[in-house]
Amino acid sequence: MKEFTVEELAQFDGKDGRKAYVAVDGKVYDVTGNSHWTNGEHHGTLAGRDLTKAIEASPHGLSVLAKLEQVGTLK
Repeated sequence: MKEFTVEELAQFDGKDGRKAYVAVDGKVYDVTGNSHWTNGEHHGTLAGRDLTKAIEASPHGLSVLAKLEQVGTLK
């Protein structure tokens, strides 16, 4: 698996045809094809970032991660 820096992760923002990746607890997930992540955005949250704090505060919590493909880790 690829190890991403914060700067590399930011390139995967889901805009202009780019893939959309998010990091949670040091793991990087692909949300590109997820219907909840249109153009790299989910309820005001943006792809290409570490969303650990945001997902912990979300109503669904970490349970949604089981449905996503892990594509790497965050340095």
